[in-house]
Amino acid sequence: MIFGKPYLRSVSVDPRADIDFDSYPFTIPAVRDMGVLEMHPDVTFFVGENGAGKSTVLEAIAVALGLPAEGGPRSVHRPQQEVSPLQQHLKLVKGARQSRHAWFLRAESMFNLFTYMDEVNGAPRNGAGLHRRSHGEAFADLLLNFQPGGIYLLDEPEAALSPNRQLAALCMIDELVKQEAQFIIATHSPILLAYPRASILSFDNSGIAPVAYEDTEHFATTRDFLNHYPRRLQQLLDE
Repeated sequence: MIFGKPYLRSVSVDPRADIDFDSYPFTIPAVRDMGVLEMHPDVTFFVGENGAGKSTVLEAIAVALGLPAEGGPRSVHRPQQEVSPLQQHLKLVKGARQSRHAWFLRAESMFNLFTYMDEVNGAPRNGAGLHRRSHGEAFADLLLNFQPGGIYLLDEPEAALSPNRQLAALCMIDELVKQEAQFIIATHSPILLAYPRASILSFDNSGIAPVAYEDTEHFATTRDFLNHYPRRLQQLLDE
């Protein structure tokens, strides 16, 4: 079955929007100068330092797609947290066909989302409610229940996952990609960033630009530390 990826082709700030660039979130350099973000048909990664604007942009895209700001599918109906005005000013260029499924998952609100899902489902999923499983097990359970032909936005999913679970998540993501799913993922994980069918967009003080995996700070810093950790610890801890 052909679903018509990519479901989301590009994201930009609408040039016709009346924007106060002295107000949040346009005070964030990467947001103010974001330009046109081209989405990979399979996986697009957002990377950058804490506070660089990754989660702000991802949340705005999710809300603009009709997803709840706190996370979940479009069917979630509950009071939502306050969001930045960015989503009001975005221009989304979509593909020829609409995705059949959509999810927004953010690490910081997974507890509240799991509580809601357990309440809505009534009976525990797969014999154990999401709160009866570890954070990582519950996240993996959600991945297993994602459907082909969907668009999935994940905000720092590695927060719930051990390194081995991150490797397992790569396999799950790849399986869904092969079944016409599209992912947009904000992450600090060099393991997830290694996924080959993807583009990486780096957020920094000069804006947002594509970057190769081995040119990311995440890869370089992790490799350097693992290869020289006794020396790096001595430098860091003054031992």
